[in-house]
Formats: sequence, structure tokens, C-alpha cells
Amino acid sequence: SPPLHVLIHQIKLFLCLPNMKFSTASVVAVAALVTTGSHAFTLSHHTQRVARPLFMSTAEAPTEEVKPPSKKAQRLQYMKTPNFHRRGFKDVRENVEKSMGEQFESALVDELKTNDFVIEKDGVKVHLAKDFGFCWGVERSIALAYEAVEHFPGKTVHITNELIHNPEVNDKLHDMNVQFIEKTGEGDGKDFSKVGDGDVVILPAFGASFEEMSLMNSKNVDIVDTTCPWVSKVWNTVDQHQRKGMTSIIHGKYAHEETVATVSFCEDYICVKDMKEADMVADYIVNGGDKEKFLKYFENAISEGFDPDTMLEKVGLANQTTMYKKETRAIGQLMQKSMMKKFGPVEAKDRYWEFDTICDATQERQDAIHDLVENASELDLDFILVVGGWDSSNTAHLLEIPQKASVRSFHINKADCIGADNTITHRTMSGDIVTEKFIEDIENQDRELVMGVTSGASTPDKAVQDSLSSIFLLKKMSSS
Repeated sequence: SPPLHVLIHQIKLFLCLPNMKFSTASVVAVAALVTTGSHAFTLSHHTQRVARPLFMSTAEAPTEEVKPPSKKAQRLQYMKTPNFHRRGFKDVRENVEKSMGEQFESALVDELKTNDFVIEKDGVKVHLAKDFGFCWGVERSIALAYEAVEHFPGKTVHITNELIHNPEVNDKLHDMNVQFIEKTGEGDGKDFSKVGDGDVVILPAFGASFEEMSLMNSKNVDIVDTTCPWVSKVWNTVDQHQRKGMTSIIHGKYAHEETVATVSFCEDYICVKDMKEADMVADYIVNGGDKEKFLKYFENAISEGFDPDTMLEKVGLANQTTMYKKETRAIGQLMQKSMMKKFGPVEAKDRYWEFDTICDATQERQDAIHDLVENASELDLDFILVVGGWDSSNTAHLLEIPQKASVRSFHINKADCIGADNTITHRTMSGDIVTEKFIEDIENQDRELVMGVTSGASTPDKAVQDSLSSIFLLKKMSSS
């Protein structure tokens, strides 16, 4: 064997790292291998390197599964494209604000607000709820839609659904030549064949389904997204459910446009519209039951392939933003108790999760009509009038509050529902449209009519004014 100092020099040459600093201990250890009989580093007399086979395992290294992007992540990517608009169009904003003021504002309602929400006129005393009417999300949605029409003159503008549940607003969009996408009559299907290259598509305040967003993103169209931020907040909540491996329980009406959009961002879900259906789900969580019967009952309100035996072991609660908040809270408490009963208090905290997704405007309007109802006897109210679209979920829930307290109340969608013959056409809690006698003892000139009034979050003040004006005129005519 060559001397140690020669071996060290050869090792450095072999490693091709002459500028690297090796500790003496490291070099000596390698040299020791050589001097003890190992020929792995032995160089020939001409310092020729000897190629040695490198032995490696033939087994394939495990590959990490690449997960597809979540629906939320894809939606955020769509929103980054240059043809996706959600901030409006400043070039036409001033004109749109003026137009909206002329269409929706009310001198009578302004007078009510400045007079402590009370007014007396033509033998009628009116108490207006402290919170009522248009919310910020609805006003924003209308402004974005109106701005889109003015910003894209000469282009065909479509909308995937009613913008909001208010007849006057949707009629105005028709007058502006906005094309409403037709439904096919098959579930939630719609006919998008008329959406052409270069057209404009408005997404309504309720939002659009993930599938509709994906379709619009694939077309050469401008997308104007008027989705209420509170609705997208719910979508973020169900995304959290998925990340936690949970099934989403949606407190909402499965056929409502907002809920249709929300469940499209879910993986596993079940919709419950009220406490009765929530009880059914809670009972299945705790006791199991007839799986076939359960699936049959909820067949339109569950995700594809839903299995209640496995998919109700971890759940998260979200809701349609316009539902009755007290009922949502009660459903949440019920689900939490069910998990505690089934799995014990320690595990329950990992098996149930909720986040409040009722919008502030909905809650404020519900609280305000609660105040009217609680003071109905003191105020000597003859009835409470609720003004708003008949398809409006938040308005329908306003009606429930006086109805459940046995306070006479009516839900109308516009002033035309009040007839000159002292009849009123209104929507009941069950959804039926009925016509009946309106004002009791209307001919009595000595008796003042006392009423409460409120309106849904998608109802302009002008609709309230028109309805009150009809009542003033009816009372005046009947007393003369």
C-alpha cells in the first residue's frame, strides 16, 4: 500500500473537491478504510478512476397524491381573470345612482324615519319598523347590474336568474333589455345556448353555482358578479367543512337559488328547511334508522351518493343567509347535543362545527319586527303589513314572527294587492296566495286605523310608500 499522505492526496483527487476543507478525522477515517483492505478508493498507477456499479433499489419510490384544487380555489382563479368584474364601473356610476334614487327612494318613508318612525294621515296611524327595506348587499347588486348595462352599450346582456326577489327590480331589468336565462324544467338546468361570444353575463345577488361559473369562465364573455358578500361568506364556511372532513348540514330551502349555489361548493351535504327535518337528521345521528326511508325523504336535498351511516359522523352547520336566525341557532344546539349523546362530550367538539352565516341585515329586520309584535297590544295595532317579493325568503320569515304571535298580518309583494273593494291579496305562511277582506270596520269614521309596516331586504322604499298610499286612499274613500 502507498504511504498515508499519498492516499490522502489520491482521495481528494478522486472526490474532485480539492478546495473543500476536510477535517483530519474525516480524512483519516477514509484512509483507514483503504489501509484495512478496502479497494474502493484505490487508484491505478496512472490515477485512472475505476467505475463501480451503483446498487439501488428497483422498488418505485412512493408518489404523493396530488389533490385537485378545491372549488373555492378555482372560483378565486376565475375572479382573477380580466373579464371578471365585481367592483362596478365608475364611468357610469353617477348616472346609475341618480336612476336608482328616482326609482326607489320615498319621501313618505323619509318622513317616517325623521318622525320617530310614526306618521298619522287620512285616519291611519302607521308605525314603521326601526330596520326595514333594502340592505347594502341588495343595493350593491342592483347598482352593479345597472352599471353593467350602461357600461357595455350595444352588447347583449344576460342574467342567470332573477337579480333579487323583487318584481319592480326585475321588471326594470327586462325594460333595460337584459335577457333572463331560461330554465329547462329539469331540476336546476338552464339553457345557456343563447349566450354568444363577446356577450355579458350577470351573476345575481344569490350567487351562481360552481358549474355555472365554470361554464361562463370557459366562454368568451364578460362576467359581472353581483353576489352578496354574505353569500360568499357561506361558501367559505362549507369549504372549511370539507377541509375538516365534515358533511355540511345546510339550514335552507334546497330549491332556493342561494342554496342551490351553496351546495354546488360542497362535497357531501344535506339540506334541512326547518326544525322538523333537523330532528329527523339528529335522530338518525343518534339512533340510526331506516336508511332507505331517510334517503327517500331527503332525495332532493342531499349530495350524490349520500350515505347517512357514514356521512353524519362529522358535520358542520351553515345556512341560507335569509333563514330565521333563532331556528338556525336551535338546529345548531340540536346537532351539538346529538354528537355529544352519540360520541360523548370529548369527541363531540371534533365532530361538530358551526359558524354564524345569517346576514346582519336579515337579523336586524327580524329584531325590528319582533319589537313591533311585542308592543302590538300597547300600540293597539290592527295588523302588520309586510311588503316584499313573494319568492323572497327573508320577507317570508318576517311574516312568520307576527303570525306565530297571533298578530294579524299580511305579506304583499306590491301595492296592487290592496283592492279598492277593501280586499287584500297576500301570501300565507304556507305559501298560498289568498284574497280576503282587509280592514275591519273601515266605514267607522270615528275609529283610527293603527297599523305596523315593514319590508324585506330586497324591497325598495318606494314599494312601501305605494302600499301605504293605497291604504290611505282606501280609508279616506270608505270614510267619506
